[in-house]
Amino acid sequence: MKSNALPKNFPDSPEAWEKLIASAPERVSDLDCPYDPNDAQAVEAYWKDAVIVRDGGLPAVRIALAEKRRLRGAQKAPTKVPTTIRFDADVLAELKASGRGWQTRVNDAMREWLKTHSPG
Repeated sequence: MKSNALPKNFPDSPEAWEKLIASAPERVSDLDCPYDPNDAQAVEAYWKDAVIVRDGGLPAVRIALAEKRRLRGAQKAPTKVPTTIRFDADVLAELKASGRGWQTRVNDAMREWLKTHSPG
């Protein structure tokens, strides 16, 4: 790392870090913080799913996040079945343009259609 990449007076030894920590205020008032930094439980809850990556830059962060996402596992009782359906290009473009959840809306529309029509 370039020596000028860090701000001036950035702690460069364990002793300097200890001195900095000792000089920190007892209570913190940060209105932009998404949790109360003075509440240990709130801090723990906020950071419990954090992924810590010490080396490797952005590629390492992407790999670590991908690994964390894989921990979810399979659904206990899958409710959806993957399939392939062919739409005209203009129809698909309009559906996608409607925003996130377009596939769910198509599914709901098909369910409503099936209530009044026989599939066949």
